Amino acid sequence: MLRLWVLVFAVWQLTAGRCGAQTPPLIWGADAEGGAPYVFYHQESGELVGFEVDLARALERQLGRSIVFRQYDFKRLVEGLERRDLDFVMNGLEVTPDRAKRVRFTRPYYVFRLQLVVKKGGPQYETLALCLQASARIGTLENSAASRLLADAGAKVSLYDSQVTPFEDLHLGRLDALLLDVPIVRAFVRNWPQLLAVEPPIPGRGFYAIAVRKGDETLAAQLDAALEVLAKRGELRTILERWGLWDQGQEELLPPGFSEALTASRAGTPVAAGPPRRLLTLSLLVRAAVVTLALSVASMTLAVLVGLGVAVARLYGPSWLRALALAYVEFFRGVPVLLLLYLLYFGLPAAWAALTGAPGLYVSPFWTSVVGLGLAYAAYEAEIYRGALQAIPRSQWEAAASLGLSPKQTFIHVVVPQALRLVLPPSTSDFVALFKDTSLAGTITVVELAKQYQIISTAGADFRVLVEAGFITACLYLFMSVPFGHLARRWERRVVSVR
Repeated sequence: MLRLWVLVFAVWQLTAGRCGAQTPPLIWGADAEGGAPYVFYHQESGELVGFEVDLARALERQLGRSIVFRQYDFKRLVEGLERRDLDFVMNGLEVTPDRAKRVRFTRPYYVFRLQLVVKKGGPQYETLALCLQASARIGTLENSAASRLLADAGAKVSLYDSQVTPFEDLHLGRLDALLLDVPIVRAFVRNWPQLLAVEPPIPGRGFYAIAVRKGDETLAAQLDAALEVLAKRGELRTILERWGLWDQGQEELLPPGFSEALTASRAGTPVAAGPPRRLLTLSLLVRAAVVTLALSVASMTLAVLVGLGVAVARLYGPSWLRALALAYVEFFRGVPVLLLLYLLYFGLPAAWAALTGAPGLYVSPFWTSVVGLGLAYAAYEAEIYRGALQAIPRSQWEAAASLGLSPKQTFIHVVVPQALRLVLPPSTSDFVALFKDTSLAGTITVVELAKQYQIISTAGADFRVLVEAGFITACLYLFMSVPFGHLARRWERRVVSVR
Protein backbone atom coordinates (compact mmCIF):
# COMPACT_ATOMS: atom_id res chain seq x y z
CA MET A 1 0.00 0.00 0.00
CA LEU A 2 2.87 2.34 0.83
CA ARG A 3 4.40 1.72 -2.59
CA LEU A 4 1.11 2.58 -4.26
CA TRP A 5 0.92 5.92 -2.44
CA VAL A 6 4.54 6.68 -3.31
CA LEU A 7 3.77 5.95 -6.99
CA VAL A 8 0.66 8.17 -6.94
CA PHE A 9 2.65 10.98 -5.31
CA ALA A 10 5.41 10.70 -7.91
CA VAL A 11 2.93 10.81 -10.78
CA TRP A 12 1.22 13.83 -9.21
CA GLN A 13 4.54 15.65 -8.83
CA LEU A 14 5.49 14.90 -12.41
CA THR A 15 2.13 16.11 -13.70
CA ALA A 16 2.26 19.23 -11.58
CA GLY A 17 5.77 19.95 -12.79
CA ARG A 18 4.72 19.66 -16.40
CA CYS A 19 1.70 21.87 -15.86
CA GLY A 20 3.80 24.41 -14.01
CA ALA A 21 6.33 24.44 -16.81
CA GLN A 22 3.75 25.54 -19.35
CA THR A 23 4.12 29.18 -20.29
CA PRO A 24 0.93 31.10 -19.50
CA PRO A 25 -0.67 32.99 -22.40
CA LEU A 26 -0.10 36.69 -22.88
CA ILE A 27 -3.19 38.82 -22.23
CA TRP A 28 -3.60 41.40 -24.99
CA GLY A 29 -5.84 44.35 -24.19
CA ALA A 30 -7.78 46.27 -26.85
CA ASP A 31 -11.22 47.77 -27.40
CA ALA A 32 -13.28 46.16 -30.16
CA GLU A 33 -16.08 48.71 -29.82
CA GLY A 34 -16.05 50.58 -33.11
CA GLY A 35 -12.44 49.49 -33.53
CA ALA A 36 -12.14 49.16 -37.32
CA PRO A 37 -9.62 48.67 -38.82
CA TYR A 38 -7.64 47.90 -35.65
CA VAL A 39 -9.70 45.33 -33.75
CA PHE A 40 -13.39 44.66 -34.45
CA TYR A 41 -15.94 41.92 -34.98
CA HIS A 42 -16.65 41.04 -38.59
CA GLN A 43 -20.33 41.70 -39.36
CA GLU A 44 -20.85 38.49 -41.34
CA SER A 45 -18.71 35.89 -39.58
CA GLY A 46 -18.51 37.43 -36.11
CA GLU A 47 -14.79 36.72 -35.98
CA LEU A 48 -12.43 39.14 -34.31
CA VAL A 49 -10.56 40.77 -37.20
CA GLY A 50 -8.41 43.79 -37.91
CA PHE A 51 -4.84 44.49 -38.88
CA GLU A 52 -3.78 44.35 -35.23
CA VAL A 53 -5.48 40.95 -34.87
CA ASP A 54 -3.38 39.71 -37.79
CA LEU A 55 -0.31 41.25 -36.18
CA ALA A 56 -1.10 39.55 -32.86
CA ARG A 57 -1.32 36.18 -34.60
CA ALA A 58 2.02 36.82 -36.30
CA LEU A 59 3.57 37.78 -32.96
CA GLU A 60 2.09 34.63 -31.44
CA ARG A 61 3.85 32.48 -34.01
CA GLN A 62 7.10 34.38 -33.66
CA LEU A 63 7.13 34.30 -29.85
CA GLY A 64 5.97 30.70 -29.64
CA ARG A 65 3.49 31.77 -26.97
CA SER A 66 -0.28 32.04 -27.16
CA ILE A 67 -1.89 35.48 -27.07
CA VAL A 68 -5.40 35.89 -25.65
CA PHE A 69 -7.52 38.93 -26.52
CA ARG A 70 -9.32 40.73 -23.70
CA GLN A 71 -11.96 43.39 -24.31
CA TYR A 72 -10.99 46.56 -22.43
CA ASP A 73 -12.24 50.13 -22.54
CA PHE A 74 -9.79 52.15 -24.64
CA LYS A 75 -9.70 54.96 -22.08
CA ARG A 76 -8.56 52.49 -19.40
CA LEU A 77 -5.97 50.49 -21.30
CA VAL A 78 -3.01 52.05 -19.50
CA GLU A 79 -4.72 51.52 -16.15
CA GLY A 80 -5.33 47.91 -17.18
CA LEU A 81 -1.61 47.45 -17.64
CA GLU A 82 -0.86 49.01 -14.28
CA ARG A 83 -3.49 46.85 -12.59
CA ARG A 84 -1.91 43.78 -14.21
CA ASP A 85 -5.18 42.91 -15.92
CA LEU A 86 -3.23 42.97 -19.18
CA ASP A 87 0.25 41.94 -20.26
CA PHE A 88 0.41 44.30 -23.23
CA VAL A 89 -1.74 46.81 -25.09
CA MET A 90 -1.97 47.07 -28.87
CA ASN A 91 -4.88 49.22 -30.06
CA GLY A 92 -3.67 52.11 -32.20
CA LEU A 93 -2.01 53.50 -29.09
CA GLU A 94 -0.07 56.60 -30.01
CA VAL A 95 3.41 57.08 -28.59
CA THR A 96 3.14 60.27 -26.54
CA PRO A 97 5.36 61.71 -23.80
CA ASP A 98 2.64 61.46 -21.15
CA ARG A 99 1.99 57.79 -21.90
CA ALA A 100 5.73 57.07 -22.08
CA LYS A 101 5.97 58.13 -18.44
CA ARG A 102 3.60 55.35 -17.43
CA VAL A 103 4.32 52.50 -19.87
CA ARG A 104 7.22 51.03 -21.78
CA PHE A 105 6.67 51.31 -25.55
CA THR A 106 8.13 48.83 -28.02
CA ARG A 107 9.45 49.78 -31.42
CA PRO A 108 6.63 51.16 -33.63
CA TYR A 109 4.63 48.88 -35.88
CA TYR A 110 2.81 51.61 -37.81
CA VAL A 111 3.58 55.18 -38.90
CA PHE A 112 0.33 57.14 -38.93
CA ARG A 113 -0.61 60.47 -40.42
CA LEU A 114 -3.71 62.61 -40.07
CA GLN A 115 -6.25 63.08 -42.84
CA LEU A 116 -9.01 65.61 -43.40
CA VAL A 117 -12.54 64.44 -44.31
CA VAL A 118 -15.24 66.74 -45.71
CA LYS A 119 -18.76 66.33 -47.05
CA LYS A 120 -19.34 66.29 -50.79
CA GLY A 121 -21.35 69.28 -51.88
CA GLY A 122 -20.37 71.26 -48.80
CA PRO A 123 -17.51 73.70 -48.28
CA GLN A 124 -14.51 72.15 -50.00
CA TYR A 125 -11.70 72.66 -47.53
CA GLU A 126 -8.62 71.46 -49.35
CA THR A 127 -6.27 72.01 -46.40
CA LEU A 128 -6.45 72.22 -42.65
CA ALA A 129 -5.31 75.84 -42.89
CA LEU A 130 -8.46 76.72 -44.86
CA CYS A 131 -10.59 75.06 -42.17
CA LEU A 132 -8.90 77.12 -39.50
CA GLN A 133 -9.27 80.35 -41.48
CA ALA A 134 -13.00 79.70 -41.97
CA SER A 135 -13.47 78.84 -38.28
CA ALA A 136 -14.91 75.50 -39.37
CA ARG A 137 -16.12 73.09 -36.70
CA ILE A 138 -13.86 70.05 -36.86
CA GLY A 139 -14.58 66.71 -35.26
CA THR A 140 -11.96 64.30 -33.95
CA LEU A 141 -11.34 61.69 -31.27
CA GLU A 142 -10.54 62.79 -27.75
CA ASN A 143 -7.01 62.40 -26.39
CA SER A 144 -5.51 61.91 -29.85
CA ALA A 145 -2.78 63.55 -31.89
CA ALA A 146 -5.48 65.27 -33.94
CA SER A 147 -7.19 66.71 -30.85
CA ARG A 148 -3.89 68.09 -29.57
CA LEU A 149 -3.04 69.58 -32.97
CA LEU A 150 -6.43 71.28 -33.24
CA ALA A 151 -6.29 72.54 -29.66
CA ASP A 152 -2.85 74.08 -30.27
CA ALA A 153 -4.20 75.74 -33.44
CA GLY A 154 -7.17 77.22 -31.58
CA ALA A 155 -9.72 75.44 -33.77
CA LYS A 156 -13.40 74.91 -33.01
CA VAL A 157 -13.31 71.26 -32.00
CA SER A 158 -15.94 68.62 -31.24
CA LEU A 159 -14.44 65.65 -29.39
CA TYR A 160 -15.82 62.11 -29.63
CA ASP A 161 -15.12 58.83 -27.87
CA SER A 162 -16.52 56.75 -30.74
CA GLN A 163 -15.18 56.39 -34.28
CA VAL A 164 -18.63 56.08 -35.86
CA THR A 165 -20.39 59.12 -34.38
CA PRO A 166 -18.18 61.84 -35.98
CA PHE A 167 -18.86 60.44 -39.45
CA GLU A 168 -22.60 60.49 -38.73
CA ASP A 169 -22.41 64.10 -37.53
CA LEU A 170 -20.43 65.19 -40.59
CA HIS A 171 -22.97 63.51 -42.84
CA LEU A 172 -25.83 65.27 -41.00
CA GLY A 173 -24.11 68.65 -41.31
CA ARG A 174 -23.35 69.07 -37.62
CA LEU A 175 -19.65 69.31 -38.48
CA ASP A 176 -17.73 70.98 -41.28
CA ALA A 177 -14.83 68.51 -41.37
CA LEU A 178 -13.12 65.63 -39.58
CA LEU A 179 -9.46 65.20 -38.73
CA LEU A 180 -8.61 61.58 -37.96
CA ASP A 181 -5.85 59.01 -38.31
CA VAL A 182 -5.47 57.64 -41.84
CA PRO A 183 -6.39 54.03 -40.83
CA ILE A 184 -9.74 55.21 -39.42
CA VAL A 185 -10.49 57.32 -42.49
CA ARG A 186 -9.73 54.49 -44.91
CA ALA A 187 -11.87 52.05 -42.91
CA PHE A 188 -14.97 54.26 -42.64
CA VAL A 189 -15.07 56.56 -45.67
CA ARG A 190 -15.88 53.63 -47.93
CA ASN A 191 -19.15 53.24 -46.01
CA TRP A 192 -20.04 56.92 -46.48
CA PRO A 193 -20.14 57.76 -50.21
CA GLN A 194 -21.29 61.28 -49.32
CA LEU A 195 -17.96 61.97 -47.61
CA LEU A 196 -14.59 62.69 -49.18
CA ALA A 197 -11.10 62.11 -47.81
CA VAL A 198 -8.92 65.08 -48.72
CA GLU A 199 -5.60 64.07 -50.25
CA PRO A 200 -2.78 64.19 -49.42
CA PRO A 201 -2.80 63.56 -45.65
CA ILE A 202 -1.67 66.31 -43.28
CA PRO A 203 2.16 66.67 -43.16
CA GLY A 204 3.82 65.13 -40.13
CA ARG A 205 3.54 61.70 -38.61
CA GLY A 206 3.23 59.76 -35.38
CA PHE A 207 3.72 56.16 -34.28
CA TYR A 208 1.63 53.27 -33.01
CA ALA A 209 3.51 50.96 -30.68
CA ILE A 210 2.82 48.14 -28.22
CA ALA A 211 2.74 49.17 -24.57
CA VAL A 212 3.90 46.98 -21.69
CA ARG A 213 4.29 47.71 -18.01
CA LYS A 214 7.18 49.81 -16.83
CA GLY A 215 9.99 47.51 -15.78
CA ASP A 216 8.80 44.55 -17.86
CA GLU A 217 11.89 44.72 -20.03
CA THR A 218 11.91 41.00 -20.78
CA LEU A 219 8.56 41.07 -22.54
CA ALA A 220 9.36 44.40 -24.20
CA ALA A 221 12.62 42.98 -25.59
CA GLN A 222 10.83 39.88 -26.89
CA LEU A 223 8.20 41.99 -28.64
CA ASP A 224 10.86 44.31 -30.07
CA ALA A 225 12.75 41.35 -31.50
CA ALA A 226 9.58 39.77 -32.90
CA LEU A 227 8.49 43.03 -34.58
CA GLU A 228 11.93 43.45 -36.11
CA VAL A 229 11.81 39.92 -37.54
CA LEU A 230 8.32 40.52 -38.95
CA ALA A 231 9.54 43.72 -40.58
CA LYS A 232 12.62 42.04 -42.07
CA ARG A 233 10.66 39.12 -43.47
CA GLY A 234 8.03 41.38 -44.98
CA GLU A 235 5.20 39.93 -42.88
CA LEU A 236 4.45 43.34 -41.38
CA ARG A 237 4.13 44.84 -44.86
CA THR A 238 1.93 41.92 -45.93
CA ILE A 239 -0.46 42.57 -43.05
CA LEU A 240 -0.64 46.31 -43.68
CA GLU A 241 -1.15 45.89 -47.43
CA ARG A 242 -3.90 43.36 -46.77
CA TRP A 243 -5.79 46.13 -44.97
CA GLY A 244 -4.85 48.87 -47.44
CA LEU A 245 -2.63 50.63 -44.91
CA TRP A 246 0.81 50.30 -46.47
CA ASP A 247 2.26 53.52 -47.86
CA GLN A 248 5.66 55.02 -48.38
CA GLY A 249 5.78 56.28 -44.81
CA GLN A 250 5.93 52.71 -43.50
CA GLU A 251 9.46 52.35 -44.96
CA GLU A 252 10.60 54.10 -41.81
CA LEU A 253 9.77 50.92 -39.87
CA LEU A 254 12.20 48.81 -41.84
CA PRO A 255 15.83 48.27 -40.80
CA PRO A 256 18.32 49.89 -43.21
CA GLY A 257 19.00 47.76 -46.24
CA PHE A 258 15.89 45.60 -46.04
CA SER A 259 13.41 47.67 -48.05
CA GLU A 260 14.76 46.46 -51.41
CA ALA A 261 14.54 42.82 -50.36
CA LEU A 262 10.81 42.93 -49.68
CA THR A 263 8.55 41.36 -52.27
CA ALA A 264 5.06 42.35 -53.25
CA SER A 265 2.44 41.35 -50.76
CA ARG A 266 0.18 38.41 -51.45
CA ALA A 267 -3.55 38.91 -51.33
CA GLY A 268 -5.00 38.25 -47.90
CA THR A 269 -7.17 35.25 -47.20
CA PRO A 270 -10.82 36.25 -47.06
CA VAL A 271 -12.66 35.77 -43.81
CA ALA A 272 -14.70 32.59 -43.61
CA ALA A 273 -18.40 33.01 -44.08
CA GLY A 274 -19.29 31.57 -40.67
CA PRO A 275 -22.81 31.42 -39.28
CA PRO A 276 -25.51 33.84 -40.45
CA ARG A 277 -25.19 37.30 -38.95
CA ARG A 278 -28.51 37.19 -37.09
CA LEU A 279 -27.67 33.86 -35.45
CA LEU A 280 -24.23 35.10 -34.50
CA THR A 281 -25.60 38.36 -33.08
CA LEU A 282 -28.17 36.43 -31.07
CA SER A 283 -25.51 34.05 -29.76
CA LEU A 284 -23.24 36.89 -28.62
CA LEU A 285 -26.09 38.77 -26.97
CA VAL A 286 -27.46 35.68 -25.22
CA ARG A 287 -24.05 34.93 -23.71
CA ALA A 288 -23.83 38.54 -22.55
CA ALA A 289 -27.37 38.28 -21.13
CA VAL A 290 -26.24 35.35 -18.99
CA VAL A 291 -23.50 37.58 -17.57
CA THR A 292 -26.09 40.30 -16.91
CA LEU A 293 -28.39 37.84 -15.14
CA ALA A 294 -25.59 36.43 -12.98
CA LEU A 295 -24.40 39.94 -12.14
CA SER A 296 -27.92 41.05 -11.21
CA VAL A 297 -28.68 38.05 -9.00
CA ALA A 298 -25.33 38.20 -7.20
CA SER A 299 -25.57 41.97 -6.66
CA MET A 300 -29.17 41.79 -5.41
CA THR A 301 -28.30 38.96 -3.03
CA LEU A 302 -25.55 41.10 -1.52
CA ALA A 303 -27.89 44.11 -1.42
CA VAL A 304 -30.59 42.15 0.44
CA LEU A 305 -28.18 40.78 3.05
CA VAL A 306 -26.38 44.06 3.68
CA GLY A 307 -29.59 46.11 3.48
CA LEU A 308 -31.35 43.97 6.08
CA GLY A 309 -28.38 44.27 8.43
CA VAL A 310 -28.26 48.06 8.01
CA ALA A 311 -32.02 48.37 8.57
CA VAL A 312 -31.89 46.31 11.77
CA ALA A 313 -28.89 48.33 12.95
CA ARG A 314 -30.77 51.61 12.41
CA LEU A 315 -33.83 50.42 14.30
CA TYR A 316 -32.50 48.29 17.14
CA GLY A 317 -28.77 48.96 17.44
CA PRO A 318 -26.98 51.15 19.99
CA SER A 319 -26.61 54.83 19.20
CA TRP A 320 -23.14 54.55 17.64
CA LEU A 321 -24.28 51.69 15.39
CA ARG A 322 -27.39 53.63 14.33
CA ALA A 323 -25.15 56.56 13.41
CA LEU A 324 -22.91 54.31 11.29
CA ALA A 325 -25.92 52.76 9.57
CA LEU A 326 -27.33 56.21 8.79
CA ALA A 327 -23.94 57.33 7.40
CA TYR A 328 -23.84 54.21 5.20
CA VAL A 329 -27.28 54.93 3.74
CA GLU A 330 -26.57 58.58 3.06
CA PHE A 331 -23.16 57.87 1.51
CA PHE A 332 -24.20 55.13 -0.89
CA ARG A 333 -27.43 56.89 -1.87
CA GLY A 334 -25.52 60.09 -2.58
CA VAL A 335 -22.58 58.68 -4.58
CA PRO A 336 -23.20 57.78 -8.27
CA VAL A 337 -22.84 54.07 -8.93
CA LEU A 338 -20.51 54.75 -11.87
CA LEU A 339 -18.13 56.71 -9.64
CA LEU A 340 -18.29 53.95 -7.04
CA LEU A 341 -17.29 51.32 -9.61
CA TYR A 342 -14.38 53.47 -10.76
CA LEU A 343 -13.20 53.96 -7.17
CA LEU A 344 -13.38 50.25 -6.41
CA TYR A 345 -11.78 49.06 -9.64
CA PHE A 346 -9.15 51.72 -10.29
CA GLY A 347 -8.84 53.83 -7.15
CA LEU A 348 -8.65 51.10 -4.52
CA PRO A 349 -5.74 49.18 -6.12
CA ALA A 350 -3.88 52.46 -6.70
CA ALA A 351 -4.38 53.48 -3.07
CA TRP A 352 -3.24 50.04 -1.90
CA ALA A 353 -0.10 50.24 -4.03
CA ALA A 354 0.63 53.76 -2.72
CA LEU A 355 0.24 52.66 0.90
CA THR A 356 2.06 49.33 0.72
CA GLY A 357 4.44 49.95 -2.16
CA ALA A 358 3.49 46.61 -3.70
CA PRO A 359 1.06 45.75 -6.49
CA GLY A 360 -1.83 43.50 -5.69
CA LEU A 361 -5.36 43.68 -4.38
CA TYR A 362 -6.62 42.35 -7.67
CA VAL A 363 -10.37 41.74 -7.89
CA SER A 364 -11.96 40.65 -11.13
CA PRO A 365 -14.18 43.18 -12.93
CA PHE A 366 -17.22 40.95 -12.42
CA TRP A 367 -16.88 40.73 -8.64
CA THR A 368 -15.96 44.40 -8.41
CA SER A 369 -19.26 45.13 -10.15
CA VAL A 370 -21.11 42.80 -7.78
CA VAL A 371 -19.67 44.58 -4.75
CA GLY A 372 -20.25 48.07 -6.15
CA LEU A 373 -23.83 47.48 -7.28
CA GLY A 374 -24.62 45.43 -4.19
CA LEU A 375 -23.40 48.09 -1.75
CA ALA A 376 -25.18 50.86 -3.63
CA TYR A 377 -28.52 49.06 -3.79
CA ALA A 378 -28.17 47.89 -0.18
CA ALA A 379 -28.70 51.50 0.89
CA TYR A 380 -32.05 51.61 -0.92
CA GLU A 381 -33.04 48.17 0.34
CA ALA A 382 -32.19 49.22 3.90
CA GLU A 383 -34.67 52.09 3.73
CA ILE A 384 -37.37 49.80 2.29
CA TYR A 385 -36.84 47.26 5.08
CA ARG A 386 -36.74 49.95 7.76
CA GLY A 387 -40.03 51.39 6.59
CA ALA A 388 -41.65 47.94 6.46
CA LEU A 389 -40.44 47.00 9.95
CA GLN A 390 -41.66 50.29 11.38
CA ALA A 391 -45.07 49.73 9.75
CA ILE A 392 -45.71 46.68 11.93
CA PRO A 393 -47.85 47.89 14.88
CA ARG A 394 -46.34 47.88 18.35
CA SER A 395 -49.29 45.75 19.45
CA GLN A 396 -47.76 42.81 17.54
CA TRP A 397 -44.70 42.95 19.78
CA GLU A 398 -46.88 43.19 22.89
CA ALA A 399 -49.09 40.30 21.82
CA ALA A 400 -46.07 38.10 21.13
CA ALA A 401 -44.57 39.00 24.51
CA SER A 402 -47.83 38.01 26.23
CA LEU A 403 -47.49 34.60 24.61
CA GLY A 404 -44.04 34.20 26.08
CA LEU A 405 -41.98 34.87 22.92
CA SER A 406 -38.60 36.54 23.33
CA PRO A 407 -37.80 39.72 21.35
CA LYS A 408 -35.64 37.65 18.98
CA GLN A 409 -38.40 35.09 18.42
CA THR A 410 -40.93 37.88 17.94
CA PHE A 411 -38.75 39.55 15.32
CA ILE A 412 -38.11 36.34 13.35
CA HIS A 413 -41.52 34.67 13.58
CA VAL A 414 -43.95 37.60 13.85
CA VAL A 415 -42.49 40.86 12.54
CA VAL A 416 -40.41 39.69 9.56
CA PRO A 417 -43.16 37.60 7.89
CA GLN A 418 -45.55 40.57 8.03
CA ALA A 419 -42.90 43.02 6.81
CA LEU A 420 -42.04 40.71 3.92
CA ARG A 421 -45.41 41.41 2.33
CA LEU A 422 -44.67 45.13 2.39
CA VAL A 423 -41.14 44.97 0.95
CA LEU A 424 -41.90 42.75 -2.06
CA PRO A 425 -43.27 45.42 -4.45
CA PRO A 426 -40.51 48.05 -3.94
CA SER A 427 -37.78 45.39 -3.82
CA THR A 428 -39.04 43.96 -7.10
CA SER A 429 -38.82 47.41 -8.67
CA ASP A 430 -35.26 47.76 -7.34
CA PHE A 431 -34.29 44.44 -8.87
CA VAL A 432 -35.63 45.46 -12.27
CA ALA A 433 -33.73 48.76 -11.97
CA LEU A 434 -30.61 46.78 -11.07
CA PHE A 435 -30.98 44.80 -14.29
CA LYS A 436 -30.59 48.03 -16.23
CA ASP A 437 -27.85 49.46 -14.02
CA THR A 438 -25.65 46.44 -14.75
CA SER A 439 -24.86 48.29 -17.97
CA LEU A 440 -22.52 50.44 -15.86
CA ALA A 441 -20.30 47.39 -15.38
CA GLY A 442 -19.27 47.72 -19.03
CA THR A 443 -17.18 50.75 -18.05
CA ILE A 444 -14.84 48.46 -16.09
CA THR A 445 -14.54 45.88 -18.90
CA VAL A 446 -17.40 43.50 -17.98
CA VAL A 447 -18.92 42.46 -21.31
CA GLU A 448 -22.55 42.37 -20.19
CA LEU A 449 -25.60 42.77 -22.40
CA ALA A 450 -25.48 46.53 -22.99
CA LYS A 451 -21.71 46.48 -23.60
CA GLN A 452 -22.03 43.62 -26.08
CA TYR A 453 -24.71 45.60 -27.93
CA GLN A 454 -22.38 48.60 -28.14
CA ILE A 455 -19.58 46.42 -29.49
CA ILE A 456 -21.83 44.86 -32.14
CA SER A 457 -23.58 48.05 -33.19
CA THR A 458 -20.43 50.12 -33.54
CA ALA A 459 -18.35 47.50 -35.35
CA GLY A 460 -19.37 49.13 -38.61
CA ALA A 461 -21.70 51.70 -40.11
CA ASP A 462 -24.47 49.25 -41.09
CA PHE A 463 -27.73 50.71 -39.78
CA ARG A 464 -29.48 47.34 -40.00
CA VAL A 465 -27.04 45.83 -37.53
CA LEU A 466 -27.78 48.66 -35.11
CA VAL A 467 -31.55 48.12 -35.33
CA GLU A 468 -31.45 44.32 -35.22
CA ALA A 469 -29.03 44.16 -32.31
CA GLY A 470 -30.98 46.84 -30.44
CA PHE A 471 -34.25 44.97 -30.87
CA ILE A 472 -32.72 41.69 -29.67
CA THR A 473 -31.10 43.44 -26.70
CA ALA A 474 -34.39 45.05 -25.66
CA CYS A 475 -36.19 41.70 -25.94
CA LEU A 476 -33.57 39.99 -23.79
CA TYR A 477 -33.89 42.64 -21.08
CA LEU A 478 -37.66 42.20 -21.15
CA PHE A 479 -37.35 38.41 -21.17
CA MET A 480 -35.29 38.56 -17.97
CA SER A 481 -37.15 41.28 -16.07
CA VAL A 482 -40.86 40.70 -16.89
CA PRO A 483 -41.02 37.05 -15.68
CA PHE A 484 -39.34 38.04 -12.44
CA GLY A 485 -41.98 40.72 -11.83
CA HIS A 486 -44.70 38.14 -12.50
CA LEU A 487 -43.15 35.68 -10.04
CA ALA A 488 -42.80 38.42 -7.43
CA ARG A 489 -46.49 39.30 -7.74
CA ARG A 490 -47.48 35.63 -7.36
CA TRP A 491 -45.28 35.35 -4.28
CA GLU A 492 -46.86 38.50 -2.87
CA ARG A 493 -50.36 37.08 -3.34
CA ARG A 494 -49.32 33.84 -1.68
CA VAL A 495 -47.89 35.69 1.30
CA VAL A 496 -51.10 37.70 1.66
CA SER A 497 -53.28 34.56 1.40
CA VAL A 498 -51.21 32.74 4.03
CA ARG A 499 -51.58 35.67 6.35
